Amino acid sequence: MFEGTHTLCNVRRDFPEWHLGRSPYVFWAFDVDVPAVRERVGRAGAHLDGCLLDGYSRQPHVTLDLCGFSSVEPLHEDEFSAELLVRQCAALSRAQIPIFEIEVGGLESFSSAPYLVVADRQRRIAAVRACLAVDGQPRLFGDYVPHVTVGLYGGEWPVDTVRARLAAFPAGDRITCRIERLSLMAYQPSEVGGPLSCIADYWLASGEMRWRDKLFA
Repeated sequence: MFEGTHTLCNVRRDFPEWHLGRSPYVFWAFDVDVPAVRERVGRAGAHLDGCLLDGYSRQPHVTLDLCGFSSVEPLHEDEFSAELLVRQCAALSRAQIPIFEIEVGGLESFSSAPYLVVADRQRRIAAVRACLAVDGQPRLFGDYVPHVTVGLYGGEWPVDTVRARLAAFPAGDRITCRIERLSLMAYQPSEVGGPLSCIADYWLASGEMRWRDKLFA
């Protein structure tokens, strides 16, 4: 999944030209913050010590699609209203996707970040993402690869060297995660790699959206 000869260097700074003072940034994900996955993410980060940007603190998760910044009256392409969530939940309800399992495996990498591989043997993730797409178009552009991010690269490291370190990681057996819900998660855009909060959960079995925090006034 690398592009080019070196990894991309992430930097820790605010990006006001992107967030324009808006907060938080919202997206859909599977919450896989369980002890076994947490332990593997920690080991993978330690294995790549010296390559990663310090301070990455996001809980283990599998991103499904983006929502953006919430707005009562969206003006920008990266904003969304409550209507989007209503449509997405209605699509999930119609699809009646059953509870399923995914597997978290070994260490791979994008140019910007290493990750743990996610296997979807029951092919349910595509069905979930189809429900979240807006008029058939996901907001998360590019080729979708389900994964659990380990961290962000903090330098431009030679790809061949990084590949060798990835291959040497003793991942162990795949970890099975039971997916009973998808979560509406958020982060503060001014904090690179900062912690996630969970705003709501959509439960597959009941088709119920349970809110933990307010998103719209």
